[in-house]
Amino acid sequence: MSYSPSIYKFVEGSDAPVPLDLEVVRSVLTPYDVGDPGQTMTEDGSLQYWVRAADGSEAEIFVDRTSILVERPHSGPGVFAIVAELAARLTAVIFDPSQGTFFCGPEAHAHLPVDMRREAVLIDMTGEAVEAALIGPRLP
Repeated sequence: MSYSPSIYKFVEGSDAPVPLDLEVVRSVLTPYDVGDPGQTMTEDGSLQYWVRAADGSEAEIFVDRTSILVERPHSGPGVFAIVAELAARLTAVIFDPSQGTFFCGPEAHAHLPVDMRREAVLIDMTGEAVEAALIGPRLP
């Protein structure tokens, strides 16, 4: 089964996601990109990456002006650590469509619209915490 968590940034309680800092996105994702560097930017200006963490976990990541789609992240703390770093550095939230839940750190939580703030789940932005929030805790 495929699932695709997304990352969004909100500022000062706005109801709509704001544009992302693409330099931050590039700085986080480029070191892990195993795809064709010539294919990173698409014709419409969006970005696409195939990232692979040191533990071998992978995900396809698509970035447009206001959102990041993490397609088919493989289980493993490495790829989820990359997702966590991306969300933390952007001060953004991770949305899990399968649960209808927003996960975020305290910095991003303070910027959410009031209704979302009440329902968002605060987590540490670490690979382990993001993986546990999205797919459940890793068993020993």
